[in-house]
Amino acid sequence: MNYVNLFKIAIKAIYNNKTRSLLTMLGIIIGIASVIAMLGFGQGTQEQITNEISSMGSNMIMINPGGERRAGQRMDASSMQTLKMEDYEAIRDECDHVSYVSPSVSSSGQLVAGNNNYPSSVTGCSEDYLKIRQLEMAEGEMFSEQDVKTAAKVVVLGKTIVDNLFPYEDPIGKSIRVNQIPFQVVGVLESKGTNSMGMDQDEIVLAPFTTVMKRMLSQSHLQGIQASALSEADTDAAMDEIEEVLRRNHRLKEGDENNFTMNSMQEIMETMNTVTGMLTLLLAAIAGISLVVGGIGIMNIMYVSVTERTKEIGLRMSVGARGIDILSQFLIEAVLICLTGGIIGILLGYGLGALVGMLSEQVSVSISGSSVILSFSVCVLIGMFFGWYPAKKAANLDPIEALRYE
Repeated sequence: MNYVNLFKIAIKAIYNNKTRSLLTMLGIIIGIASVIAMLGFGQGTQEQITNEISSMGSNMIMINPGGERRAGQRMDASSMQTLKMEDYEAIRDECDHVSYVSPSVSSSGQLVAGNNNYPSSVTGCSEDYLKIRQLEMAEGEMFSEQDVKTAAKVVVLGKTIVDNLFPYEDPIGKSIRVNQIPFQVVGVLESKGTNSMGMDQDEIVLAPFTTVMKRMLSQSHLQGIQASALSEADTDAAMDEIEEVLRRNHRLKEGDENNFTMNSMQEIMETMNTVTGMLTLLLAAIAGISLVVGGIGIMNIMYVSVTERTKEIGLRMSVGARGIDILSQFLIEAVLICLTGGIIGILLGYGLGALVGMLSEQVSVSISGSSVILSFSVCVLIGMFFGWYPAKKAANLDPIEALRYE
């Protein structure tokens, strides 16, 4: 059995029926292109989400008040006042796996600077907030620990706020009013742009948390606490330490439910990756249906080819060709059709992904080598699976009956 001759015969048979072969390949081309594009979109989305979460602080831990049951009634978490300054100080002083920690309070209002105004919210935090959220200063400086102690009326603005309140001037040293309370601008944050969910990360106003609590909210409890573990590997240990400290501070007995909640960016990242992974597989599976349709088309065309070349098969058998030679010939022809369609489909999938990536900045496409290898493997398997039965039928023909076939 000379495989070189079998390849030559298969290529000649495909070339002699160019239009029919191309139409047969269409299902494979569309299916492979769709699978490549869908996997590329899914992987690109996962990478984009991972990068955005990492840019926010992959080892960040968010602590919020939790709902609890009072007098048989479940209280809403947003109405709870379980987090106090003592909790923040205990986490800061006692948790060895925590590198930075900041209280978090927020108040919304109208920001006014001269004739310009902009509706937004003011986030009260400590100077560690920049490290936790991985924010950088573009101009000026972050407010100091002394500003926090004295509840100074100072703010740090994001680029969106600056563009709306101070479109043609340097905001450093200028004053803005938040709900009629004057604040001095001491710094401007570097721009981080819009994330994949369409949220403007530059629409941010930071002030000392003591200022927001005393002058804007008139409250003593914290709306939340944000912390940063020493590293991603230390996140679980840091969360265990924080839970132990808070349960002790809140005098919770063994078996009592926590009256606070904790979430880490790693948990959010894993959840998002799981969801996008499932959606990617679902889309790829839907796109893969066209591969099955293409495989059925290959089986159909190979049946036609066997019927048309019945006398040729009988002639080959009569001069010594064995059944395995005939089987191999038609299998090679089916696999070549699939591989050719697969190569075109891969190139088309790459082109589609690149085009979508160029047209939309919000869509990220990442096509890996494993996707290409998977596509080639699928093409070979489809060619062998759907080409086997027609090839087997050709190999089992009676040479005498085949020579008599008209």
